[in-house]
Amino acid sequence: MNSIPALTSETRLEADAVGLMAGWGDYPVVVARSLKKQGYRVIGVGIKGHANSALAQECDEFTMGPIGKVGMAIRFFKQHNVQHITFAGKIHKVKLFKKFAWLDYIPDRASLRMFYDFMIAKKKDRKDDTFLLAFVQLFERHGVAVLPATHFAPELLMKQGNLTGTKLTKSQQLDIQFGWKLAKQMGGLDVGQTVVVKNQAVLAVEAVEGTDLCIQRAGELCKQGGFTVVKVAKPQQDSRFDVPAIGVGTLETIKRAGGNCLAIEAGHTIIINEADVAQFARKNKITVVALKEGQLEEESGQRDAA
Repeated sequence: MNSIPALTSETRLEADAVGLMAGWGDYPVVVARSLKKQGYRVIGVGIKGHANSALAQECDEFTMGPIGKVGMAIRFFKQHNVQHITFAGKIHKVKLFKKFAWLDYIPDRASLRMFYDFMIAKKKDRKDDTFLLAFVQLFERHGVAVLPATHFAPELLMKQGNLTGTKLTKSQQLDIQFGWKLAKQMGGLDVGQTVVVKNQAVLAVEAVEGTDLCIQRAGELCKQGGFTVVKVAKPQQDSRFDVPAIGVGTLETIKRAGGNCLAIEAGHTIIINEADVAQFARKNKITVVALKEGQLEEESGQRDAA
């Protein structure tokens, strides 16, 4: 089994090809482009029902397959001399509970034991960390090391500061401090990473449905709007998978639901197309702040460029 090398964001792999295991969203596209810019050949495997087929245009080689066919993905990567891969994009766990969902989870030979433990014997729970770590370990047992996507695109991690330059109200500050502690506790339990708060009352907590539906539910429960969304990394966050991410789509959901503030964890949250996020937030009067350990800065000016 390959061990994961100790790499910094300045370290380049001694290989010409990097594998990309792609889920839903724009993040896989951004990572693929970053890899190409650094001179790597990008060998992509899209997860069926999640990855956008347009990702193929960003990869040197690309195929699509069901989530249960990890053996197929391993063979594809090895066929193209890939020793290191990265995960990017969301896996919609809610699809596990749809009718006939099991058809996408029929395992191939390489995946059989892992999926048997989850789906048949039920020896393991289906929490995000449990499920995704099993994927990582399966790849590594077959000699393919998994690296964090942020190793290849560290510029996507949001720095501390106020992205929109809009001063937080006293009520928003209290809601962020209140919601931060709860979000960290939920993350520690591997339930979810997002909570929605208004006047220090919890409107919604993210679970299997994901961030967008959590925010949507908060809007349905709080018709007056004006609430705050807090999204953090888990205390035990494994950066190889499930790193919290936001983009314009997140803010569109907040706007439709009636929210006016988003607080995220600096240095641990990916921001997709930051300039577009900032522009949308300002236009729609949504305050976006990135904090460390939930500590609010005394001055809520422009984002810290350090």
